[in-house]
Amino acid sequence: MRVTISAIKADIGGIGGHTCPSGELLETVRNFVVKNAKGLLIDKYVGYTGDDIHLVMTHTRGADDERIHKLAWDAFMEGTKLAKDQGLYGAGQDLLKDSFSGNIKGMGPGVAEIEMEERPSEVFCIFAADKTEPGAFNLPLWRMFVDAGSNTGILINERLAAGVIFRIMDVMSGKVAELKLWEDKAELEAALMYPGRYVVHSVMSADGDDQIVSASTDRLHNIAGTYVGKDDPIAIVRTQKNFPATEEAGSSFNEPHYVAGNTRGSHHMPLMPVKLNSAASLNYSIPIVSCLLFSMRNGKLTGPHDGFGTADWDLQRMRAAERAMIMRNQGFIHPATLVPDELEYNKGYEARMSMLQSKFKDLEEIMNGKSKAATTTTKPAAASTTTKQAKAGSRKV
Repeated sequence: MRVTISAIKADIGGIGGHTCPSGELLETVRNFVVKNAKGLLIDKYVGYTGDDIHLVMTHTRGADDERIHKLAWDAFMEGTKLAKDQGLYGAGQDLLKDSFSGNIKGMGPGVAEIEMEERPSEVFCIFAADKTEPGAFNLPLWRMFVDAGSNTGILINERLAAGVIFRIMDVMSGKVAELKLWEDKAELEAALMYPGRYVVHSVMSADGDDQIVSASTDRLHNIAGTYVGKDDPIAIVRTQKNFPATEEAGSSFNEPHYVAGNTRGSHHMPLMPVKLNSAASLNYSIPIVSCLLFSMRNGKLTGPHDGFGTADWDLQRMRAAERAMIMRNQGFIHPATLVPDELEYNKGYEARMSMLQSKFKDLEEIMNGKSKAATTTTKPAAASTTTKQAKAGSRKV
């Protein structure tokens, strides 16, 4: 059976700031999807990570389907109305267009979709992140498919050993490069070095027949022209058999790596694996990622199981918290904060730099200015003749 998985997420409001949606908001979105799913969806799930609500939907309409995307858009719009009524922070924040125009991509919400010929036991992970950008998945996906030190399945599994095809998007131009392992390994890793610009869009099997990964790549800054929030990516990763084992996919998020994001979207902080339906942390808004595990048969979902919910992940959470504080102890000095081109909320920074630029001068000009100031300093005037005579008279007895 040919089935499509669509995972679509958006931030449409949080309690007291960028924390989590209210229960009523989540229920409003869920009820809208349920009410309008008849004849359109096979199955659906609605949950959240931080202040982002995600919809996981299965259907037979293929990727980029207008009706599926409109359902998600309308559900988020309906939720936004309630978010505004409740005074939630950032109500409708990720909905950057006034009306639906046929495809939700480029309108704010993040989208990951895979159309597949369903296997007898189809299993997959949804990785949903908050307070970070699409490039946050670059390193975990490299660990999954390229690094045998992280994933011995690359050596043992014949299909993985044959390599995969990475599709890398330049998020500034929107163009995509297909890089094949193992001949394009060096070029792939050169691109993955800079996750602010080059982002994993998808991963295909070596023969190009099976899509294994789909990840959202939209940058909200590029759409809105100014900062409206981090991009908070979502990804689908198919697992088992010819693909990475589920535990190999999950363990790629061990040893939390540094990503762009955090408070005001302007810092480097570690990506913390969290339990399902976790709120964003008030501890500087540490970037977070949750893992939803599903089994699927004929498009019907079983799950999600909480991939990061077991006790061993508490150690990873502690490591992320420790690394976060080490970085934040560096204050505002780079690399604790992002470089200017990546800095979000940068209008205030640009204002500071504009004032600073007005004060810059050539060093010679500054030194000459000091020299002139020194030579024009007035010396005490010579005493007049009358004053001298008066002083001389005052000494006579």
